[in-house]
Amino acid sequence: MKRRFANVSGMAMAVALTALLAMPAAAVDKVRIGAIYPLTGPAGSTGAELKDAITLAADIVNGKYDLDLPLARTQGLPNLKGAQVEVIFGDHQGKPDVGQAEAERMITTEKVVALMGAYHSSVTTTASIAAERHKVPFLNPESTDPKLTERGFRYFFRTTPFDDQFAENFFQFLNDVKKQKGAKISSVATVYENTNFGTGVNNAIRKNAAKYGYRLVADVAYAEKGTSAIAEVQKVKAAAPDVVMPASYTADAILYMKTFKDLNYAPQAILAMDAGYISDEFKKTLGKDGEYVLSREVWALDLAKKKPMIAKVNEIYKKRFGRDMNGNSARSFTGFLVLADAINRAGSTDPEKIREALEKYTLGGNMMIMPWDGVAFDPKTHQNTKGRGIIVQLVSGEWYTVWPFDLASRDVVWPMPAWGKR
Repeated sequence: MKRRFANVSGMAMAVALTALLAMPAAAVDKVRIGAIYPLTGPAGSTGAELKDAITLAADIVNGKYDLDLPLARTQGLPNLKGAQVEVIFGDHQGKPDVGQAEAERMITTEKVVALMGAYHSSVTTTASIAAERHKVPFLNPESTDPKLTERGFRYFFRTTPFDDQFAENFFQFLNDVKKQKGAKISSVATVYENTNFGTGVNNAIRKNAAKYGYRLVADVAYAEKGTSAIAEVQKVKAAAPDVVMPASYTADAILYMKTFKDLNYAPQAILAMDAGYISDEFKKTLGKDGEYVLSREVWALDLAKKKPMIAKVNEIYKKRFGRDMNGNSARSFTGFLVLADAINRAGSTDPEKIREALEKYTLGGNMMIMPWDGVAFDPKTHQNTKGRGIIVQLVSGEWYTVWPFDLASRDVVWPMPAWGKR
């Protein structure tokens, strides 16, 4: 009797096990992605722009939109049975140690399948170290320190062009201005915050100045978040460069422009390395005192004349958040869509399969709001090989593309007017 019971029990267990194995895997309802940005601190206003852009991108993935963008025309991730993406935001406050801790928390506690961020190159450096250690993909849409893709990391990918490319654009632009305007430009100066971003910019400018035959007559580093820029601007002014090339986050960019005016210093041009100079806070705080600044960029609203998708997305963004997109928010928006699309192509939440999907990833320029040829990652460095830069100028409260000249929506104002003639 006992043997018969045992046989029946064994058969029942076998049937139950067979049925269990035959059941389909549980559907994934949510795919969690961590986004680490400066939501408070000196770059908090920029962080808010990036958060809004990522939130919109997630909504486009989760909803259904009549847009030629990855995952826009379907709801959720089709290859994961329509799973919704959920963004877990972390605030690094502009501090590398906090960014690294946030990456650790998101991976171990929030159980994200991938990370993105972190705007500040210094924070991207530390946060991506944590991701590499845990073997979790980290997509970087905004940081431009060249060293980020020189570390041999397997899980780090960058969509934006970087400072070596942008610095070379600077001198190509100056050469074109000399031809078009007959301007006499032979010397430049740098003034930059002394973290990874600023020092990377300075090294790139130094290298390309030598390559293109320009003299670097001043090289002025400063500590981020200072309260006075008088000494630094006096050093630059004394060197008398034709063009000043600053690299600053928002609070510092505003401080330096105010100091340029206070010291009545106006070189032929201020040609900035993006970041704080193109933030909404810069334009709003300085008003006319921010006019005629030039900046490298990766995106501009006036490009919508040649790429209508820009206007369509910006209209949705502005209606929801009350302001236009800028180069920072456009890069974050694009980066999130690329990461979500790669997860969908992987058809899995396994970080290793997501990494493999990113390595094979390609996207055409017709499927994005960036003026790029698309996205494809170099197999060795994981740097996007299809990005490119533009140069914009702030005139009458709006940014206009002024270079390359074939993309320009208006002529560049050169030289910038003296402070007393505005």
